[in-house]
Amino acid sequence: MKKEKKSMWAWFPITFLTALFCCVLWGSATPAIKIAYQLFGIGPDDTASRIMLAGARFFLAGVMTIGFGSLLAKRFLLPRQDSFGSIAVLSLFQTVGQYFFFFMALAHITGVRGSIINAAGNFFAILLAAYLFHFEKFTLRKFAGCITGFAGIFLILGGLSAFNGAESVSLSGEGAMLLAAIFYALSSCCIKIYSRKENPVVLSGYQFMLGGSVLFIIGFTMSGHLIFGSISCVLNLIYMGFISAGAYTLWGILLKHNPVSRISILGFMNPVMGVLLSALFLGENKEAFSITGLISLLLVVAGIIIVNTEKAGKSKR
Repeated sequence: MKKEKKSMWAWFPITFLTALFCCVLWGSATPAIKIAYQLFGIGPDDTASRIMLAGARFFLAGVMTIGFGSLLAKRFLLPRQDSFGSIAVLSLFQTVGQYFFFFMALAHITGVRGSIINAAGNFFAILLAAYLFHFEKFTLRKFAGCITGFAGIFLILGGLSAFNGAESVSLSGEGAMLLAAIFYALSSCCIKIYSRKENPVVLSGYQFMLGGSVLFIIGFTMSGHLIFGSISCVLNLIYMGFISAGAYTLWGILLKHNPVSRISILGFMNPVMGVLLSALFLGENKEAFSITGLISLLLVVAGIIIVNTEKAGKSKR
């Protein structure tokens, strides 16, 4: 029996560099969104306009994804007839659900805080892969990693003081970011399932367009508005679209050719980039490099690495 040729996307140097690039893009999303709120004049209570902004971003991301993918494939990419249901489900989790709460959260919390809390998606993904989708077994090592990672998130939330009123924790801020992380975990597992039969670029592109359209229409019907006061607004929106088009397309390809655990472990770079870029572009150095911020980030990073690290023998098997 002829051995199947290994994809280049499964070669670790390519996997690592691609994941690093994705994490840099994702890390820049937090400061880009908060800067967009300033450029478009969207206040913390203007939910409708935030939803419209998210919708415009992801519809643009979908157009970019399908456009780039079609150029590379030298043909216009269309989904298979039996893929429309998958696209709808993935759109519900990955775009509508995740980014409704993600955009809401960033209007109420700092970029540093949001980047660390959002890393909970890595641990939720492992739990869902083991107990809901049955991709993998939940081992003692993964349990230890989840405990470590969630300890970091618990710390950035304020620890026990968050429950006695000493720390200000809100459902519209920290709570919304945790919900966004859960939707991220669901979408990661769905990509793994659906990309077995459909091109991940097609899945990403069309689900972005569908989800973006839904969000934009919801925001518009709620009397939202987007005022393009300068060229900076246009450039910011184009860049935010590129973030999603580039990162999610490449991440979906990595998930198609690698185990969920292998890709999830490389997600440790995501909160790191989010914190560093928030400190750089939003001036949140004080929180990013505080004792609490650093320890929380280290615990989250350690948790992501531990939860996805298996012994060499198990990995090969």
